[in-house]
Amino acid sequence: MQQPQTVELNILWQVPSDSIIIKKSEYEELVSASLAGETWTMKDLERKTKKKAIWLRKNVLDVPEFREILDVDNGGCTFYPETGTGERWAFQASKMSQFLDEHFPDIYTRSE
Repeated sequence: MQQPQTVELNILWQVPSDSIIIKKSEYEELVSASLAGETWTMKDLERKTKKKAIWLRKNVLDVPEFREILDVDNGGCTFYPETGTGERWAFQASKMSQFLDEHFPDIYTRSE
């Protein structure tokens, strides 16, 4: 029977001059900071998620346990317009992005 062997490899790889290497946590902080102060419309949210407004409402925005978290009236990141007022949806981009990341499994395991 052969004994397993351990091999150590040193691979030289040069980072292209137009690139940098940073820790994943630092990258995530940069992405979050890039959304700071940005507000999304429903059209922006559709573009970001590649889902239509009707799907987003049915599977995220109008789901009671998600609305409890998202609604600005509860300290969340989503302005829910009142029907018939002409108001428009508004989303705090950084926090909505974080919500979607954190709840991705919940959203997609319950979606129709």
